[in-house]
Amino acid sequence: MDTKIITTAILAALALPLNATEATETQEVNEGKNLKLSEVFSKPKLSGYMIGNYNATFQDEGNSNGFSLRMIRLIMTGRVLGDFEYKIQGQINGNTGTYGDSPRLIDMSLEWQKYKGFKIKAGQFKRPFTFENPMNPIDIGFTTLNQNVMSLSGFTDRTGEQSSNGRDIGVQLSGDLLPNSEGRTLLHYEVGMFNGQGLNQKEVDNQKDIIGGAWVSPLKGVRIGAFGWVGSYARKGTWQEGGVETSGTRKVGRYRYAISAEYKDADWQIRSEYIHNTGGAFATRANKSADLQDCTLNEKLGDRADGIYLACVAPIIRGKLRAKARYDLYRPAGDWGTAKIIYKAGINYLFCKNLEIQTEYSFVNDRSLADHNYSMADIQFSVRF
Repeated sequence: MDTKIITTAILAALALPLNATEATETQEVNEGKNLKLSEVFSKPKLSGYMIGNYNATFQDEGNSNGFSLRMIRLIMTGRVLGDFEYKIQGQINGNTGTYGDSPRLIDMSLEWQKYKGFKIKAGQFKRPFTFENPMNPIDIGFTTLNQNVMSLSGFTDRTGEQSSNGRDIGVQLSGDLLPNSEGRTLLHYEVGMFNGQGLNQKEVDNQKDIIGGAWVSPLKGVRIGAFGWVGSYARKGTWQEGGVETSGTRKVGRYRYAISAEYKDADWQIRSEYIHNTGGAFATRANKSADLQDCTLNEKLGDRADGIYLACVAPIIRGKLRAKARYDLYRPAGDWGTAKIIYKAGINYLFCKNLEIQTEYSFVNDRSLADHNYSMADIQFSVRF
């Protein structure tokens, strides 16, 4: 999609509620009742963040280092008629291999929130799969997501789907149930139906993905949950079958589950998730500029994948300085011959709640490479506004 069109669409969407709240005329809404537009739309809240980083990779004959403008995001939220909340979020990437990937609209949703135990959301938003997927990229405490969530939650998805930031287009039901005497709810559920095609993509095979999960909170700050995903990713294109070029719609399955546990307070984060995948993959990443895609399957990768991570962020000086470590294992073909393990440790320093620097050292053991071991260093600087 043309970047000028995307930019115009984002700016127009961001401007609409602003203009509405400033209007003085009235409009017919709510079955004929006259309301001022300022009574329909709440004053919108604007926020966002910027992330930049420096990365150095120390690998035989593959050393590299450089600065990167990771992303800028602008977010607008507000309410409509009191019971509905909308969210619009745009993203601009600093360094992209394909400039058509930036800027882009990543969130546009409307959620009915009249009842805490039964909410309905529609639009484009995060898939309800794993604890880490819906988290803000600064709040996870590390400069990158773990490999499992990246590959099996719709970021750089294993199937070959275009990079989708964990999002899709669909509708979702969710709610918080069983409040205790402290007002804290003990059970949360969420389930949604999605196109299965990822960010800013229309339906291809007229089959939907069903994704959902639930967790319990037996203690303050503790969550223990499970998630499931039944669906597919489809393309229209060409492939070789029996030595003959074939064209049409081809899909690979996505049958996934995750088991998750977390403890979190103002300074502590302890989180672990295991994810398992059954379903194939295309040999190439989706090309947004092409009408017909390469539908060749990645036979070497097969139809199994799994992984687990354990992450811990602990305070050294509360509210200021934190130490962190993460064990991150991913097996893209479900066997140890392709396993990639990243051992990560570092320090996060908060100048204030809106300004943070994160530093990390990573030791990588990638068994798919002839030389398994190498290391990396990262420094990330983030600003919230």
